[in-house]
Order: sequence, then C-alpha cells, then structure tokens
Amino acid sequence: MADQVETTSEMQDSFASLFEQTVAQSDLQKEGEIVSGTVVQITRDHVVVDIGGKSEGVISLSEFSTGAGIPPVKPGDKVDVFIESRENDDGLVTLSKEKADKMKVWDEISAACERDEIIDGTITQRVKGGLSVTIRGGVKAFLPGSQVDLRPIRNLDKLIGQTYQFKVIKFNKKRGNIVLSRRVLLEKERDQMKAKTLETLQEGMTVKGTIKNITEYGAFVDLGGIDGLLHITDMSWGRVNHPEELFKVGDDVLVKVLKYNPETERVSLGLKQTQEDPWNHAEEAYPAGKKVHGKVMSITDYGAFVELEPGIEGLIHVSEMSWTKKVKHPSKLLEVAQDIECQVLEVDAKAKRISLGLKQLEPDPWSLFTERYHPGDKISGKVRSLTDYGVFVGIEEGVDGMVHKSDLSWTVKVNNPSDMFHKNDDVEAIILSINHDDKKVSLGIKQLWDDPWPTMLAEFPPGKVAEEATVLSIVDYGVFVQLREGVEGLIPVSEVVEEEGKKLRIADKVRCEVSNVDAVDRRLTLTMKDIGMNVQPDAAAAHVHKPAQASTLGELIKQKLGEIDLKK
Repeated sequence: MADQVETTSEMQDSFASLFEQTVAQSDLQKEGEIVSGTVVQITRDHVVVDIGGKSEGVISLSEFSTGAGIPPVKPGDKVDVFIESRENDDGLVTLSKEKADKMKVWDEISAACERDEIIDGTITQRVKGGLSVTIRGGVKAFLPGSQVDLRPIRNLDKLIGQTYQFKVIKFNKKRGNIVLSRRVLLEKERDQMKAKTLETLQEGMTVKGTIKNITEYGAFVDLGGIDGLLHITDMSWGRVNHPEELFKVGDDVLVKVLKYNPETERVSLGLKQTQEDPWNHAEEAYPAGKKVHGKVMSITDYGAFVELEPGIEGLIHVSEMSWTKKVKHPSKLLEVAQDIECQVLEVDAKAKRISLGLKQLEPDPWSLFTERYHPGDKISGKVRSLTDYGVFVGIEEGVDGMVHKSDLSWTVKVNNPSDMFHKNDDVEAIILSINHDDKKVSLGIKQLWDDPWPTMLAEFPPGKVAEEATVLSIVDYGVFVQLREGVEGLIPVSEVVEEEGKKLRIADKVRCEVSNVDAVDRRLTLTMKDIGMNVQPDAAAAHVHKPAQASTLGELIKQKLGEIDLKK
C-alpha cells in the first residue's frame, strides 16, 4: 500500500513537470514576440528554425538573402525571429526574421531616445513639410523643414543623399512615428563655438570667416558661432555696386575686426583694411603728365570718373575733354564701362583726388597757333559768333579771335556788329595782339587798309559821286555801302532811293553821293537823292552849309529837330 502511494505521488510530480513545460512552451510561442531559435534545416525556399521544445517554424529564404550567392545561414546558427502565428495544421509556427530585425531596431532607437543619444541618418527624399530620413535598419523618420538648419533653406532638394547626425525629438513606437532635428545639434555646436570665439575676439585682429548671407548693403560673415557685418563700403578700396560682385554664400574670407561691442555682441568687419590703401603709392604710380588707361565708372554733369585701379579713381572735368568742341555733357563723348586712355594732370593723395585730361592726348591748338602766327599777320576765317561788342572769328580749329566793333571800320561807327556781319561770313583780319596767359587773340578788320582820314576830304569831299558803291548790309535805319576797300559809308534810310518794285540786296551796285564828312567822329554819310545837285564851292563850305547826316535813327531825329530850330 505504501508503494502504491509513493507511485501515485511520482506520477503527480511527472504530470506537474510536464504541465509546466507545456505552459513554458506556450509562453515561448506567444504571437507578436521575438524569440531566439536555432536553424535546423534549409530547403530550397525556406529555413526551418527550432524555437524551443517541440515547436519549429519556417521563414522564407528571401528574408536571409545576401544577394551575393552566398548561403545566408547554415544549420546550427542562432537567429532572432518574430512569431507571426501559432502552429498550423502541419505543426509549424510562422516566423519572420525581417520583422524581428525591425523590432530590434525600434528598441535600439527607443533606447537611444531615452539616453538622449545622436543617431546618423541619410536624407532620401522630399516630403510634405520637410524631408524623409533613413536611419538604423532602414527605418524612415521625418525631418521638418524648420529643423533642417539654423536658417531656412529654400532648396531642400540639394540635401537629398546627404548623411548627417540628428537628434530624436519625438518618438512613438506604436504609430511608427519618429521626428528628427538637425537644428538642435547645430544650435548647440554654434553656442559652443560662439563661447570660444568671444573669448578671443578683439578689435583690430584679423579673423577667418565664411560668407553666410548677402544683402544689398553688405554680407554677414560667420566667425564661429557669431556673425559679423561686412559693410559694402568696407569690402574693397574700389567701387562695389553690389556685394554679389565679390562674394557668394559659402566663400571663405579673411577680414579685420573694426568694431566689437561685447554687450550687444555686434561685430563690424572690413576686408579692404586687410590690404594696403592704394592711395599710399598714388603719387609715385601716377605722376603728372603720365598717360594712363582706365574704365569709366560714372558720368555726371561736370565730368566723368575713371577707375585707374581698384580703389583709385580720377576725374576728367568736362573742360578737359576737348580742345575744340564745347562739350555740353560728358555723355556726348564717353559712356559707362568704356575703356579709355587719358593723361594725369594733378595728384592730391591726401585728399584722394586725381585730375585727368582727355584733350591732352592731342596737340594743343593754341600751341600750334602761336607757332604759326604772330601779331601783324593776316588771317582768314569764318564768323563763329556775334556779340554786342564784337565779332568772333575762327582762325584755326580750337582758336578764335575777336574783332572789337571799334576795329571793324575806319569810316562807319558800328554800334551793333550784327548790322554788318553774319554768322559763317568769310572775313579777313589782321592779328593785333596775342594774350598767351588768357589764350586770347585780338583782331582788326579795318587795319587791313591804311587809315583813310588823312586824305579823306581830298578823296571823298562832299558832293563826290560814287558811280558803283557796293551794298554791304541793309538795316532798319539805312544801307551800308563800300566806296572802295577800307572806306564804308552809311546811306540813312531817308536818303535811300529804290526802283519801283525792286528792293535793294546785298552786293548790289548803287549810285550815291557824299553828303557829309565828319572828321571828328570819323563818319562818312551818303545820299541817293538829288545826286549832282548838292555840289558846294569847296569842302569846308559844304561842311558848314549842310548839317552832318545821322547814321542812326536817334541821330536823324536830333538832326531834323536842329534843322527846324535853324529855320525858326
């Protein structure tokens, strides 16, 4: 009886042990878990894995494929697998190695997130709102556009294929949602660099930086965690219209710290200050008289600015552009960006000014004139302009002479030169004087002939008839005629006789008579009326008997008033 009791007790223990093993086996085969198994067989399409106890499972061979023709596993290898379903009709469990690998990666990512670790990832494509990043085990994560860099990046496509370090800022394993940030790491790195930079930053020192951003007024340079402004006026000694002419984002530059305010952390930088001021050698490089080449940079009403080298510009004043032409505006001769040759006239390095000349490249017409002509020489030219005090005559290209109205005629008092001459008239004259200091030439037309007054009364006494006097000019108050070369007279309008239907014209020949000779005012007055009937016994009697004829309307009125008084 005791033996029977003992046997019953052993059987109970055996059943209990078997029950525990069955429960343990069922726990191992719980769906949705990862278990460790041993490869027991490899078929053409599957891998058979023993996951403990009597349970075996099958996995598609493709989940083990290496793509190199090498057997992925062999019997006896240990693998971690994911239990997808319990035993089927064949007593096999459905397993997955890929799912087990992914779940392990998620666990690793989760652990890394908890430990605040940095993970590597490769940007694979652009998605709505940001970028898709592939991290460990091929897991996809989302990188928002605002977390890509410290500053917004317009073209996110250029980042595709790039590998960076990221920090996980949001993680949800159940939803399979991972959000990354690269900006957080960059900010931390920037703060560290900034602290290091501020420890050594001082005014006057030269530092290396990278162009970070470009505006119309300058460029921002990253000095290492802190930005400095490189203003457009401090980029070059030369003229800069826009910073993009010199830089592009990402360029490395060597700049000088001009100003630094530790409180506001504002830094002003200069690039040209790292180079020598070109004006330091301007006087040696550009002595007066030297011919130089340059580019026209700008044009104003008063001249053109020419760049001789970066940082050195000279001015060609409008008065120094041509010897012969009156330049109304420099744009008539020059244009911006034109390469030209000119001559240095004056250098003032302290004031940073250089005077340039364009006309100096050609011979000075005045020098050529003074070599060829001297006082007393006879010249010929055209009337260039008329004023109320004289006539300007072109002698040579770039050189004019002036005939004062008192030097126009021996025998006619010319109050307005335009009464006798017109623009572009051909004239001859004598050079009376040359003023080298003011570059002025005085001319005389009447000096072409000897002074006729010593013999005037003998040659042209009152009553002398001129059969063919030549009409020189017709004015409101009369007609100027030439009796011979060097002797002109005025026929007052009241003494002019014209044929019916025929008007007098310049160069016409007329018959007239000397009516008055005024030796004091040197005037010769003529008449076309009653020719031959005004003859006097002698010149003196004629001069006394017949009042002098006026040469102007005012004088004619005075004369008539005088005649009335005599009659009274």
